[in-house]
Amino acid sequence: MATLTHQESATAEHLVVTDGARKTFLAIIITGVVIMVLGILASVLGWGAAEHTEAAGHTAAAANGAAHEGGPIWLKRLIISLWHSNLFFLGVSTVGTVFMAINYVAYAGWSVMVKRIAEALSAWVIPGGVIMLIVFLVGRHDIFHWTHEGIMEKGNANYDAIIAGKSGFLNLPFYVIRMVSYLVIWGAFSWKLRQLSLKEDLLGGTYWFHKSITASALFLVLYAVTSSMSAWDWVMSVDPHWFSTLFGWYVFASWWVSGIAAIALTAIFLKQAGYLRALTSSHLHDLGKLMFGFSIFWTYVWFSQFMLIWYANLPEEAVYFNQRLGGFDGRYTGMFYFNIAINFVFPFLGLMTRDAKRQMIVMKIVAIAILIGHWSDFYLMLMPGTLKGENGFLIEIGVAAIFLGAFLILFTRRLASASLVPVNHPFLDESIHHTT
Repeated sequence: MATLTHQESATAEHLVVTDGARKTFLAIIITGVVIMVLGILASVLGWGAAEHTEAAGHTAAAANGAAHEGGPIWLKRLIISLWHSNLFFLGVSTVGTVFMAINYVAYAGWSVMVKRIAEALSAWVIPGGVIMLIVFLVGRHDIFHWTHEGIMEKGNANYDAIIAGKSGFLNLPFYVIRMVSYLVIWGAFSWKLRQLSLKEDLLGGTYWFHKSITASALFLVLYAVTSSMSAWDWVMSVDPHWFSTLFGWYVFASWWVSGIAAIALTAIFLKQAGYLRALTSSHLHDLGKLMFGFSIFWTYVWFSQFMLIWYANLPEEAVYFNQRLGGFDGRYTGMFYFNIAINFVFPFLGLMTRDAKRQMIVMKIVAIAILIGHWSDFYLMLMPGTLKGENGFLIEIGVAAIFLGAFLILFTRRLASASLVPVNHPFLDESIHHTT
């Protein structure tokens, strides 16, 4: 690819979101609604072997020890699907801010060409945070067993000694305070770094750059704590009798590699649409290395957690993998192996060579696979502990499509609201001439 001159490098590029693109996003949402409605009807009327009838669902629940709160299965699946997909998109959105912050404190220059993509990812942080809070307040009994009435009261029919022992941490007021704190921190720093970046575009100079570094350093410290705690609260407490000291890293790894894949995929689409003229195969190569490396890191954390639990074979720990590998009549066994194949084997083989990381078509396929794979990873984290053997896919895929369409609308709107090239960034020239 031709190298641009310095004068050309300072030219702003503004994304124009066409009517066709907007119609595509709306079509994704409408398709999601249709699939979701079909899933609800399939659950209620028993269409197809993959979707349970209400009666069969109650039977499976009783056989596997699942406790119903009296609501229909389809409603429980809908609530948990909202939690699942929003959790995934919220994590990917926040990774955009994490990516920016890491590159600021590292004084990295190569990433400047994709910086605005990372900024735009954070467009979902605030709406995603609001949805998460609403879903928890409305549907917490369907998602979290520890929220059931009387479960921490000795002498109550629902009393659970293990959960009662965690009441200092798993109680409603403290939980909501923590949730709001995480979301406020993530939203505030995402907004702050975005504003500093826009002021740098407008006013120039290095003042805004150095303020961004200070804000980024503080954010990374806070995110290191809040990301792990949010993983305990939002995912691990679904299985309140079980815990893993690696779980915070595991969830972060899934979010992080998904966020990198989203950045890479967007960069490729923009480049193919005629934008980001200074983006070269060297930038793709670096994004490919991050996707490759952190797919291996995710697998390392996954294997470390699995191997230690398998080797110790303690019932209170092994139950987590017993549910996912052979439990509930093997309902999750196929996805368990699919999870490893799509999140490790496929990226590992697909991005192993240097040339593969520099080819748009290969990068695009692998990035899409990673995003699908880690959405399914969160499915596997949440569904066995909440739905037991009553899980399905139509409602879940429909809800995911609705979230995807809404996410793309906000994401592209944020991308179009400022130049795709941060014209006054002090490392812009370094990024333009970046080679690997």
